[in-house]
Amino acid sequence: MAAHESYIAPGAGQTNADIVIPAGGSAATAEALAKAGVIRHKLIFRLAAYFTRGDGVLHAGEFIFPAHASIKDILNILRHGQQVEHQVTIPEGLTGAQIAKIINAAPDASGQVAPPPDGSVLPQTYSYLWGTPRAAILARAEQAMQTSLDTAWPKRDPNLPLASPQEALILASIVQEETPLGRELPQIAAVYENRLRQGMKLQADPTVIYAATGGKQSGGTGISRADLANPSPYNTYAHAGLPPGPICAPGAAAIDAVLHPANSDALYFVATGTGGHVFSRYFKDQLRNIEHLFGARR
Repeated sequence: MAAHESYIAPGAGQTNADIVIPAGGSAATAEALAKAGVIRHKLIFRLAAYFTRGDGVLHAGEFIFPAHASIKDILNILRHGQQVEHQVTIPEGLTGAQIAKIINAAPDASGQVAPPPDGSVLPQTYSYLWGTPRAAILARAEQAMQTSLDTAWPKRDPNLPLASPQEALILASIVQEETPLGRELPQIAAVYENRLRQGMKLQADPTVIYAATGGKQSGGTGISRADLANPSPYNTYAHAGLPPGPICAPGAAAIDAVLHPANSDALYFVATGTGGHVFSRYFKDQLRNIEHLFGARR
């Protein structure tokens, strides 16, 4: 009777406790629980684990134990409970070096990763458990991008000036950097695809930034006349067509925009200064828009 009372009685924990349970059997588990103040007597816990061993193995990992959880409750959590999930968010528009920095700072993961190739990771939030190798998180993110491309490419609009999923990824990386507004992505994509059809240079500022910074970033800074003359193959002011590779990690919306661009004949756009853009078909209209917008800012 006393043993059963010890098994079901409210435990020692005064608050909810987030505890990492190491591998090593019931002794290591009891030590971690006692150190966190969740159980009072390690021997009683180990005996309870032994006599209920038919209920399942005790798992290592990170678990949350409610305040005053009994030994019965604790054993059930260790055998059948969900481990604590952590999350790391990779925003759209980052280079491989920037993504590696985020993953390497992910708390409670293990190991380190080198910068992945630009454009190889799908920006989104990834969940992981305590101790997960950061290389495994990166591999999931890379597989997510490949799956996204494999799914989206066969559903593309007909007659796009893009020969492969890789070309779509490259263009999507440029489109991603051009606007913070999701609704504009298909319009930006249409401009660049119209330019590709006509053999015009893309003249995309993000590619200039990428070239000028040696691939460290593709936005967030100004460009100079010297930057525009940079002979890098990534500089779309200096070279016609697409650059040789992506300049950042585009999100699914940017990829979708490139594969399903707006129905537009625009060849130009200029930033309004408030996040959006004004689009035009003719260069004379582009000049008029620039004069109007920059005149209004004076």
